Amino acid sequence: MVAVFTTTNRRLNSTNTAEALSTEQIQSLVVSTLEDLKAEEISIIDVRGRSPLTDVMVVASGRSSRHVKSISDNLILKAKAAGLPPLGVEGDRQSEWVLVDLNDVIVHLMLPQTRAFYNIEKLWSASEQRRANATGAD
Repeated sequence: MVAVFTTTNRRLNSTNTAEALSTEQIQSLVVSTLEDLKAEEISIIDVRGRSPLTDVMVVASGRSSRHVKSISDNLILKAKAAGLPPLGVEGDRQSEWVLVDLNDVIVHLMLPQTRAFYNIEKLWSASEQRRANATGAD
């Protein structure tokens, strides 16, 4: 039997423990872990209503690929300890950009030069501005 993966299934198939944690609690766990591990320039982007994949994205930088890898590994351990195993982890081999998917919170850990190149924060703020202009709001 093949399971079909959709955004709806993604939200409904979370573990009971993960569902017990609110988006804010997951975000708090992520941010405190990143701060403890000396991640730099931690940015929180609320994408509720703008993305069907997640509610919040957290973007942070590490000083080196080894630092990014260490942050991601420790974040994964803390999330698992809280009963929230990641749905997926991408990029952890090169550790230039590691994505940790915690369902309601997606974490992007990047080297500063990678973060500057992709500029995720600007991408999401531009999307918000375009949406505001389309609705006539300022």
